Amino acid sequence: MTVPCITFIGGGNMCEAILAGLLKTGHPTSHVRVSEPFDQRRAFLRETYGVEVFADNNDAVTGATGSISTAAPDVVVLAVKPQVVGDVVRGISKSLQTTQPLVISIVAGVAIKDFARWIHSDSSSKARVPLVRLMPNTPALVGEGAAGMFADSDVSPEQKQQTEYVVRNIAKEYFWVDTEAGVDAVCAVSGSGPAYFFLVIEAMEKAGVELGLPADVAKRLAAQTALGAARMVLTSEDDVATLRRKVTSPNGTTHAAIEKMIEEKVPEGVQNGMLACRERCTTLSEEFGNL
Repeated sequence: MTVPCITFIGGGNMCEAILAGLLKTGHPTSHVRVSEPFDQRRAFLRETYGVEVFADNNDAVTGATGSISTAAPDVVVLAVKPQVVGDVVRGISKSLQTTQPLVISIVAGVAIKDFARWIHSDSSSKARVPLVRLMPNTPALVGEGAAGMFADSDVSPEQKQQTEYVVRNIAKEYFWVDTEAGVDAVCAVSGSGPAYFFLVIEAMEKAGVELGLPADVAKRLAAQTALGAARMVLTSEDDVATLRRKVTSPNGTTHAAIEKMIEEKVPEGVQNGMLACRERCTTLSEEFGNL
């Protein structure tokens, strides 16, 4: 695979996380463009990363005259808010039809059929812009992300490689799913998942303070315990249930804690929360598809 030219539409935190990862692994700055509406943010990205920035989305997609490279991008990453994505995509639809890049969306809750409709609504061309939905999560901002990906039927094997080239710079674990519904499942597990663990760590910190620990000590102990437990899950040959049983001695302290959590239906609460997340994904897709 040749090094792809990548254009980002939207220069926010997730764009920056991907951009920083790409450049850290040797991706040339000449092969990156970022379109960002805010002057201060454009200046920051240009000065910090040395990449070419644009105020106009179409200029970033097509390669404006006078830019470092006028070549069409191989990949366009959509990294804008869901509330504006319809207008943004419609605004660059002709440029996308002309350049035919792989389009990777990291916009939560927007279905591929809606991207396709926005891109091709005014086109008589039979050529279809290939589309991938990528569901990252916020630990990508510290290089510890997890992600799921779904490709439509127009995406080639090489373009799947290009997608993995992008995502491996922000995610330690990433997987292709077979159906677009799988993206919603990924959202329920890992996309929204960091908030579940923040909630648990928050509760552990609060309990630690009530038990007499300083708040900072309780927070750091809880966070490191979560990190260590996750590392054990990822490196052990034992499944999660076996790992839990190994540290839960009968009638011991951990046993007392786990029994109380089961009595309070903590596992069911987590599972029901994830189902609610998946259902909300479906609702959001319907809402954003009407924008």
